[in-house]
Amino acid sequence: MYVTVTGDQDQPAPLASISSKITRSPTAHLKAGAHLYFEGDSVKWLYQIKTGVLRLTRMMEDGRRQVIAFGYPGDIVGFPSDGLHHTDCDVLEDVCLQPYRRSMLESGHGDPQLHYDLLQAALREISAMQDHFMMLGRKSAVEKVASFLCVLTHRVGKEVGGYTQVVLPMSRGDIADFLGLTTETVSRTLTQLRKSRIIAIENIHTVIIRRPQALSSLSLGDRT
Repeated sequence: MYVTVTGDQDQPAPLASISSKITRSPTAHLKAGAHLYFEGDSVKWLYQIKTGVLRLTRMMEDGRRQVIAFGYPGDIVGFPSDGLHHTDCDVLEDVCLQPYRRSMLESGHGDPQLHYDLLQAALREISAMQDHFMMLGRKSAVEKVASFLCVLTHRVGKEVGGYTQVVLPMSRGDIADFLGLTTETVSRTLTQLRKSRIIAIENIHTVIIRRPQALSSLSLGDRT
């Protein structure tokens, strides 16, 4: 998941819905805190998330960490760069994964529909990553945090008592490293949104979206 707020955000579709004839490996289950793979590992499998949340990170040369993306149900992780994983990937919330062999992406000799859809998923990831990088350089702190909450509202928000509840399995530091901000700025911005009654903070891992239209306007830079 990248922060790309557009007029129409499409939910990733499970590849398993393409055809019942696709030969798949058994699902894999990992607990929170486990690693799925490390940067530099050889890529043998791609993984579609069925349930749970993953975190993709890279360490910079100066020791600082960059959170590249969060993986949510429907997302596919593990696309290779020169045959290798280009990030670490660990589990934030217990996951169930559907593995697909890397060869299904790179060879047209297998199931042609699965090959096509894996390729389209890879192209969507490249496009979303480009949009995310542009957001990192162009948006203010408030716009970034609002965009982040908007995307999560769309992806995993649940209606509770007339409002939308969003669970944040990641820490404030994770959000900061994802949005190119400091932890203090993320916390301060969330407090600002709470004081404006746009959101309510139920606990450190749960946010209630009280005014979704106002949040969406902020994400697009509209302060009126």
